[in-house]
Amino acid sequence: QLQASGGGFVQAGDSLRLSCTASRRTFMSYLMGWFRQAPGKEREFVGAITFNGNSTHYTDSVKGRFTISRDNAKNTVYLQMNSLKPEDTAVYYCAASYHLWVVTTASMYKYWGQGTQVTVSS
Repeated sequence: QLQASGGGFVQAGDSLRLSCTASRRTFMSYLMGWFRQAPGKEREFVGAITFNGNSTHYTDSVKGRFTISRDNAKNTVYLQMNSLKPEDTAVYYCAASYHLWVVTTASMYKYWGQGTQVTVSS
């Protein structure tokens, strides 16, 4: 129901834009979040955007580099990643939550995409 795409192999300092497309238009009334999981680490919150796009929130390590946006007409949420660092290497997941405000805990997201690999080389 959620399809993430756009991952790849890039050099440090490069940019990537991830997309998350929902199969149902109803997802566009949900809070949408991005998480990532590096090998051997727990899944961590990256950022989220409210259903209307009026509010976003990011984890400290990506603030100023990553931007989340959404195009509800296209049932799609984006994660623009600039100035990528090797420590950004992970599988990135998009997720949908019923909450109206931003939540950062993975368990509060009900629907998940399959993940897309981002590898940043130094």
